[in-house]
Amino acid sequence: MMTSLFSIFEPSSSIFSLNLNWMSTFLGFLFIPILFWASPSRWLYLWFKIVSALHNEFKTILGPSNPGLSFLFVSLFSFILFNNSLGLLPYVFTSSSHLAMTLTLALPLWLSFILFGWLNHTQHMFAHLVPQGTPNVLMPFMVVIETISNIIRPGTLAIRLAANMIAGHLLLTLLGSMGPSLPSKLLVLLVLAQILLLMLESAVAIIQSYVFAVLSTLYASEVN
Repeated sequence: MMTSLFSIFEPSSSIFSLNLNWMSTFLGFLFIPILFWASPSRWLYLWFKIVSALHNEFKTILGPSNPGLSFLFVSLFSFILFNNSLGLLPYVFTSSSHLAMTLTLALPLWLSFILFGWLNHTQHMFAHLVPQGTPNVLMPFMVVIETISNIIRPGTLAIRLAANMIAGHLLLTLLGSMGPSLPSKLLVLLVLAQILLLMLESAVAIIQSYVFAVLSTLYASEVN
């Protein structure tokens, strides 16, 4: 049972299909020119309003010293949201449920922030290890705690995103596997439950994309 459940997250065993599965992660880049040349519509206007609101929010978090850096995190949000939404479609590979993908996004960002901070703002990074007002007795423990919390940041970012994607897909798979064994009178309830769960998963896909982008922005703002 466990093998059949988690097999939905496995790419195909053949090399050609395996490459196509992971290449689906970058399908969103094919739609970027379409967004610029497409005729105006409500959905396009709504997307541009969302992007503009995120840009203003990230710019506020980062401060006036890095106004252009917010576009990086808006692009990160769009990229994760596209892959989360793509995984909700039937028989489509969910790349954002794999640590190989989420850790690839989180680790280079965190490492670049840490290196930039320690090389350019060394005193600020040392001061950040001890919160203001900490008693002298607790200072060594706070340094250890803050160091550990900084080190595990890319892992928590990657695991949070992957775990939320896996949990929802497993619930959908479990409900779907119950269909053949249920009487016909209960199939309507099963379909309604799957529709509600799919709506919940759509909200989770948006929220997790936002959380990943906001936390990355907060980590970047700490090194300035």
